[in-house]
Amino acid sequence: MRQFSLGDLTRLLHTSGGVDEHVDLSGDILDALYSDLGCDSLAILEMSSLIKREFGVVLEDDEVVDLKTPRQTIALVNSRVAQA
Repeated sequence: MRQFSLGDLTRLLHTSGGVDEHVDLSGDILDALYSDLGCDSLAILEMSSLIKREFGVVLEDDEVVDLKTPRQTIALVNSRVAQA
């Protein structure tokens, strides 16, 4: 299975409607807080659902609510991809 990338993450954030339309995701956002990107907890949960559907990676709700940045999300998803 291929690695989960920042491009995958930004695409899923847009798909889930979890990004404020005025936020530019094309820059260096790896360490930006989701709250600064306009994402609320519901958007992050929706993103995790899309990750499961597209990548087959299950993220538990308690793990998802602890994710604060894209870097954390990418690392968690890729650790699960490596385990598969």
